Amino acid sequence: MKAYDIKKGNVVEHNGGVYQIRDIERSSPQGRGGNVKFRFTMYSVPGGSKLDLSVGGDDELKEVELSRRQVTYSYRDGDAFVFLDDEDYTPYTLDADVVGDAAGYIVDDLTGCYIQIIDDLPVAVQLPQSVAMEVIETPPELKGGTATKRPKPAKLSTGLEIMVPEYIGNGEKVWVNTTTGEFGGRAE
Repeated sequence: MKAYDIKKGNVVEHNGGVYQIRDIERSSPQGRGGNVKFRFTMYSVPGGSKLDLSVGGDDELKEVELSRRQVTYSYRDGDAFVFLDDEDYTPYTLDADVVGDAAGYIVDDLTGCYIQIIDDLPVAVQLPQSVAMEVIETPPELKGGTATKRPKPAKLSTGLEIMVPEYIGNGEKVWVNTTTGEFGGRAE
C-alpha cells in the first residue's frame, strides 16, 4: 500500500517488524516538482516501542492484517496472563514480557480489554483507558494539611505505585489512567 493511503490505526510491516500507525504528519515541498513526505509515528506490535519513519508519498509499505477481540482477564498461569474472549470464551495466553508494563494495571475480572491478533496468534493486549484499583498502603493524611494539595505515594493491589491526593486512605478504590499511570479519582 502506498504511504499516502495509510491511515491512523493501520498496521504495517517495516524492517521485519510489525508496527501500528499512531500519528501521521504530512509535509508538502515548497519548490516545484518536490515530493510529498509523510512522517509516521509507529509503535511495535507486540512490545509498544516507538519508531518514527519518514517516507515519500509513493513509497510502498506492506499492510498486515490485525484483528481485535474483546476479552476479559481471567487468571494468571505462571508468568502468563490468560484472557477469555467475551463472545466465544476462547482463551488467549500472553507471556509477561509481551504484556510488559501493562501487567501493573491488570486486576481480577478486568473487562474492556482487547487482544490484538496477527495470523491467528495473540500479539498484544490493549487495556481500557482507566482501571479501578484498591489502595493497599499509603501514609495517613496529615492533620491541618487540607489547604494544600500535596500528593502522597500509594501502593496498589497489583504492586503498582502512584501518587494520590492526601484524602485517599488504605482500602479505598481509585481510578488509574492506564496510559499515564496517574490518579483519576475515587472509584465506586
